[in-house]
Amino acid sequence: MKCVICKQGSTTPGTTTITFERESFTMVVKGVPAEVCDNCGEAYVDGPVACDLLDAAEKLAEAGALVEVRQYVATGTGQRPLRENAIA
Repeated sequence: MKCVICKQGSTTPGTTTITFERESFTMVVKGVPAEVCDNCGEAYVDGPVACDLLDAAEKLAEAGALVEVRQYVATGTGQRPLRENAIA
C-alpha cells in the first residue's frame, strides 16, 4: 500500500517497536509485525495485532505495572506478546 504519511513510499512486511504510555505506566513491545514504509519508516499494524497489544497493555496497567518490556512472539493460535522482561 502507499504510505499515507509521506505519500512517496510503499509499505512492505517488516517489524516495529510499539510504545504505550498512560500516566505512570509504560509498555514497550519489540518485533511487532507491521507494514513499514520503505521511504519514511512509518509502520502500520493490523487490527488483530493492535487489539492484542491494547489488551495486554490494559491488563498490565490495571495490575499496577510501571514499566513493561516485551518481545512480540507468534503462537499457534495467532500472535500475542508473550515473552516478558518486566522492569519495575
